Amino acid sequence: MFVARVTGSLVSTHKVQAMVGQKLLIVEPLRVNEQDKSNLQPTGRTFVVVDPIGAGVGETVLCVQGSSARFIPETKSLPVDAAIIGIVDTVTVQGQSIFDAGTDS
Repeated sequence: MFVARVTGSLVSTHKVQAMVGQKLLIVEPLRVNEQDKSNLQPTGRTFVVVDPIGAGVGETVLCVQGSSARFIPETKSLPVDAAIIGIVDTVTVQGQSIFDAGTDS
């Protein structure tokens, strides 16, 4: 699993039938700031993920990759290797809150 920020969406008009109606988002994985562990920092990488839960641009999400992306009922029959499985509310590291969806963007 990894934490990521939704940075955009992807539209594909020609695709396999199983993917018709599936929402695709672009996410950038985040990591804990290595210097002081005070916040989440972008990694500079991007992934396309299927979004069965309704996340939006700017939200921080929890993603899975590989076979784990097909273990949820909504993606069981889809040809995907990355999926959003949650929207992150808070992140705490070493007893310190480094992300709060209510105050961070």
